[in-house]
Amino acid sequence: MAGLTIMVSLAAALFATLYVTPWFMKYFRAIRLVGLDLHKKNTPILPTSIGIPVTVGILTGLFLFIALETFVVKSLAQENLEDLLAVISSVMIIAFVGFFDDLNLSRRKLLTNKNGERDIRIGLPQWLKPLLTLPAAIPLMAVNAGVSTLTIPFFGSFNFGILYPLLIVPLGVVFSSNMVNMLGGFNGAEIGMGLVYTFALGIYALQIGNFAAIIFLITFAALLGAWKFNLFPAKILPGDSLTYLLGAIVAAGVITGNMEKIGIIVMFPFIIEGILKAMSKFEASCLGKLRLDGKLDAPYGKKVYSLSHIVMNLGKFSEKQVTAILILIQVIFAVIPFLNII
Repeated sequence: MAGLTIMVSLAAALFATLYVTPWFMKYFRAIRLVGLDLHKKNTPILPTSIGIPVTVGILTGLFLFIALETFVVKSLAQENLEDLLAVISSVMIIAFVGFFDDLNLSRRKLLTNKNGERDIRIGLPQWLKPLLTLPAAIPLMAVNAGVSTLTIPFFGSFNFGILYPLLIVPLGVVFSSNMVNMLGGFNGAEIGMGLVYTFALGIYALQIGNFAAIIFLITFAALLGAWKFNLFPAKILPGDSLTYLLGAIVAAGVITGNMEKIGIIVMFPFIIEGILKAMSKFEASCLGKLRLDGKLDAPYGKKVYSLSHIVMNLGKFSEKQVTAILILIQVIFAVIPFLNII
């Protein structure tokens, strides 16, 4: 029966996202929550913030799972219920922060497409974003999610004691949400990579009987429902509401499931991205320079400040090809935990 409740919850997350995304697309256009799709010749203006319908899908799946496990199967342990409610609280907080950023509160350079339409997005200052994502860690700190021993690949295990909930948990949420937010800007890339790492983490957790599997697999289902709207050519852009959300989901899942080591391995492309962006003092863009033939050139020549720059320096690739290569890189790291080589 537990397997059936999981399948029903995944289906609910998938179809909820499929159903609400077109409605949100119309709503975002109506309130001018839009942005330029910069890798297209005519730079179309698209609605942004697909993280909101994805959040609806995730919450639908999680709430249904809790309801079925509590009132039908009656097998949900109190500890697992507390962790799930903490994750739900974190998801709602981080989605609000991401949407807040997408709503444009500090001025960016305005862009204009060939039809004279302006990209009216204005986002939060870079220094403020980590501070605003910090409250998403509070529910996980409150339930003392995870254990105090943290295993880091190649370095071994460390027991942080009381510092784990007070320091490691908030740092994990802040770093994870902001690192995922650093890599993207190509149609289908953010959701495509998210599908890979949420599925890999979910299957790994399921394989070892870890309750965090439900968090990752429901997120995977919700992303699957949204991907058709973000695939090239995208009909809606991800926005910070999605990238913050995915980073927080990963942090919440690995913390509640005591899977920090696996999370670090699977998410290593984003750790690399964070290091590369630090070399530019977090000012570099992932985006390429669009050529007349539709291919993309690295924006800073041979200087590399992003994984996308490395890809674009390897050859003359289109946006679709850059997206496919980024997803392939994510697949490689997602497979490593299953090989038992680290």
